[in-house]
Amino acid sequence: MKWRILTAVAATVLLAMVAVGYIVLRATDAPAAGTGPVGLAGPGVLVRDTATGTLALQRPDGTRERSDLRCARVYAAAGTGVCLREQPESYEVTVLDRELKKLSSIPLNGVPNRARVSPSGRMVSWTVFVSGDSYNGGRFSTRSGILDSRTGTLAGNLEDFTVDGKPSEPTANFWGITFTRDDNVFYATMSAGGQRRLMRGDFARRDLHPLKDNVECPSLSPDGTRIAYKKMLADRTWRLTVLRLADLTETPLAETRSVDDQAAWLDDSTVAYGLPHEHGKGADIWKVPADGHGTPDLVTRDAESPSPTN
Repeated sequence: MKWRILTAVAATVLLAMVAVGYIVLRATDAPAAGTGPVGLAGPGVLVRDTATGTLALQRPDGTRERSDLRCARVYAAAGTGVCLREQPESYEVTVLDRELKKLSSIPLNGVPNRARVSPSGRMVSWTVFVSGDSYNGGRFSTRSGILDSRTGTLAGNLEDFTVDGKPSEPTANFWGITFTRDDNVFYATMSAGGQRRLMRGDFARRDLHPLKDNVECPSLSPDGTRIAYKKMLADRTWRLTVLRLADLTETPLAETRSVDDQAAWLDDSTVAYGLPHEHGKGADIWKVPADGHGTPDLVTRDAESPSPTN
């Protein structure tokens, strides 16, 4: 992961998407601008509009209502939103309510890459790229943190967590957090010693346990039984794959293009992900069945970081 991070920073940050309920979007070449207020309630999908860089609401009929809030990454669940915002000479995590009013903010020492909110809306997470780690020769590494928005409890860096009760390796990096419904257990990727591993985390205990190698950017299915992730192949590209947690069985998905994204679940049978435009600016949202069959379908153009607002 770390040797590819500089390239990843230069590319457009791709989208992630988790469904609270199933919403069908109409794929459109150029979404029309709407006039209604933008919020985190009602039918639609919250996105980052790549043309303006603003938080927007994509309606089921294909129209898009844009706010004035500029974000590098957005996400929402159960009425809680998160916007990774650029500030003068820095970035910050901004937690939002249903009307997009700021509830709290945390400064970020790095370039935004991922953001998630737990299904209940309580837990907020982020991943950023940072530079200057001595163990990484001054190249880019990652930092990931979690905030309990209800209590204000902050775990600013997963590197401070233990791994099976012992301190993590000095070279460890973490990224791509995804939450279970109990707001305590989560999954993430750890890179250390040249290996990328799926980790099961316990927020209260500040501890992580390794589950499987070569799993990046996990995304837990709504029913909690499977994880969608990107698996690195021998040619250094990524293949979207689904892991069944009960027996760690893998299912490669029908998308054969390399997907560098934290894929997400549109429902219990469909995985969504982002692919950048060929010219390098912007991205489109695609979906594919989670059972390995079918073909990829375009969901919507010129948007990233979606999350349903129903």
